[in-house]
Parts: sequence; structure tokens; C-alpha cells
Amino acid sequence: MQSRFRSDRRLAVRMGLTMFLLGLLYVGFVAALIVLLRSWVLVVVVVGAMFVAQFWFSDKIAMFAMHGRVVEREEYPELHAVVDRLCAIADMPKPVVAVSEMDMPNAFATGRNPDHAVVCVTTGLLRRLEPAELEGVLAHELSHVAHKDVAVITIASFLGVLAGLIVRFALYSGLFGGRRDQNTAAVMAGVLAVSAAVYAISFLLIRALSRYRELAADRAAAHLTGRPSALASALTKVSGDIARIPTKDLRTAQAFNAFYFTPAKGKEPGLERLFSTHPTLEQRLDQLGRISAELGEAATPGKAG
Repeated sequence: MQSRFRSDRRLAVRMGLTMFLLGLLYVGFVAALIVLLRSWVLVVVVVGAMFVAQFWFSDKIAMFAMHGRVVEREEYPELHAVVDRLCAIADMPKPVVAVSEMDMPNAFATGRNPDHAVVCVTTGLLRRLEPAELEGVLAHELSHVAHKDVAVITIASFLGVLAGLIVRFALYSGLFGGRRDQNTAAVMAGVLAVSAAVYAISFLLIRALSRYRELAADRAAAHLTGRPSALASALTKVSGDIARIPTKDLRTAQAFNAFYFTPAKGKEPGLERLFSTHPTLEQRLDQLGRISAELGEAATPGKAG
């Protein structure tokens, strides 16, 4: 069933191009592995098993890592009420609602499709945001669910993850140590070189794809709620609070930045922006400002609430 979240054609074109380039890269990667290892059965079985594991269990891994737990309506009635209202407006199935006992203000959505989705918020977020701001954040996360963003990013990143694992295995296991014949050494060197190249290129492409999808989710949420200024206010507040948290306290959370409403890190100057899973705060606020002007909203983005 199609939800009522609005899409952005320009962002959709950018995401489509990025996915196409990733597809070409991964076809080449699998073909190179088959040629180098001379066994398409081995490659297909290993790749298939790892893909199924990542696709089916990524939501459980994220929930476990972030200490999220499913909460019922009786425990968090206001949170459930906001999710109910947004799902009704968006004409989409209601996801499972969860809360993470973390002071870091954030939220994330996970699940392979809208019928198997979870939206999780931290207690730090609930404590800091006004109702309209919380609605904007939840609309952003529900947009990810409706547009199957978690599944898209999981599929897009899979072979990059596999390539990274191969590189790490080669480096940490002393793959080139010991006595090996020249043919074996050449094959292993080829696998390592191809894997390293695929990992590096896919890393950049996936980060770009993630940034596009975050902008698309912001836009969809702003149009669904009709209050881009509230979402801008939530972004400003959450980003500012996260920036004040010591880096050592954010290290565990940073591994799951791609899932979050806003990344668990401070400012990203210079080239670091190329490696970020999210657009800069300024880019997100600028877009919300334009949407606010389109909708004729009276409040100034970033200063509501």
C-alpha cells in the first residue's frame, strides 16, 4: 500500500543514480570473486548466507546494541498517540514502538519493510523535546519506514560490508604469511585488491545515498506535519545537545549513525563531510526553511518550540 508521504523527484534521481553505480560496482565485485576463486557456487553460497543474515537480523542487532525495548500504550500513551496520528495521516501500518534508556537525544527506525518495522526513541529525546518537535522527529522516522530506507541501505551496503570483512580478514590473519605457491598468493592478492577497491568506492557511494535519504525524510516529514519549523527546532536542539556529549561517551552509538535521526557526533569540517551518513545541520535547516516558505508557515525554522 502506498503511503501519503511526499517524495522529491530530484532527490529520487540522485538516489537512483547512486544505486545504479552501486549495482555496477557489486556486479563487478561478484564477477571478480568468481573468476579469482574459480567457484561460483562458493561465492553465491557465502554471499547469499551473509546477505540473509544481515537483511533479516539488522533490526534485532540495532535494537540490542542501542538497548531498545518494545513499549506498550499503557506505559507511553503520549508517544503511541503521536505515532497513531501520524500513521493515520500517512495511511501506513503502525510500526512497533520502542524506547531506549539512553540520555543521548535521538531516534531511529529499523526493519526490512513497513510490516516489520520498529521506531525507537531515546528517553533523552522524550525529555528534551516539545510535543510538536517530537512529532516532527517521528514523522521523519516514519518516512524512512514508508520508503523502505532501512532495507535500501542494508541492501546497498551489504557487499561493501563483505568486502571490508575480507580486507580485515586478510590483514589480521596474516593471509600472505607462511609458505604458499605462487598461484595461491596471486589469487589471494587479487581478492584483497578487488575487495579493498570495492570497499572504498562503496563506502563513499553509500554515504552519499544515506545523505540523500535523510534529506528526503526531512522533506517528507515537513510536508506531512505541515510544520517544518518544529522539525528544524528539534534538529537544532538535538544536534546542539549531542555536540556537548563527550566523544568517548558516543563511541558505541557512532557505529549506528546511519540509523539515527541525527548522527552521534559533533561538527564535521572539511573532507569529513564526504564520509558522513547525514547532511550538515545547515543543509537540513536550509531545506526546511525553503519548505516553510513554500507552505507559508509563520514560524522561523530553527526557532520554533
